Amino acid sequence: MFGGVVLALSLTGCAATASDARVPAPSDPVQTSAPAIPETTDAAAIEQAQAWLDAANLPPGAVRSDASIAQFTSYAGWPCGPVEEVEAFWSVRGANLHDTAIWLMEHPTADLITTAVGPVSDDAAIDSTTVGYIPAPGAQEGIVYTITKTGDGVAVRAEVAAQTEFATCPPLPDGGMYGAPGQG
Repeated sequence: MFGGVVLALSLTGCAATASDARVPAPSDPVQTSAPAIPETTDAAAIEQAQAWLDAANLPPGAVRSDASIAQFTSYAGWPCGPVEEVEAFWSVRGANLHDTAIWLMEHPTADLITTAVGPVSDDAAIDSTTVGYIPAPGAQEGIVYTITKTGDGVAVRAEVAAQTEFATCPPLPDGGMYGAPGQG
């Protein structure tokens, strides 16, 4: 039971930085329990991802920016797929991490529901946080907003993923469950 809980908590739709990803060495064992998720182009999924991004609801004063506005040290992991993904960035001058996260939680994007489980700490030592949104309970698609401190406020990144028609979720051992996007 404990192993299943640890596994479920480790698969919460959030992953370490992209530079932490490791290509297995030829001597590493190959996992054969789940099929590889094929790459695809799915027009309906692309349209859905773009619609969610177009409906992104940001705090007053947010200005659309590019990726250079901040260094984001984590990314959303979408365990089920294939998915179509889009992302966007904003800067919010004079804002703080806590208030921006609370604002995002209180102002849903489109018809999505938040995956947040409680308020974000206002501890000054915390330099980033996430707020997730999904279309339905248990979904492994939607939007994950990452908020990070900058020199003059905060930066917000929206990572959006929509599952394709043939998306599947690899089964987890011992009855494990995937965590909600944005809770990693």
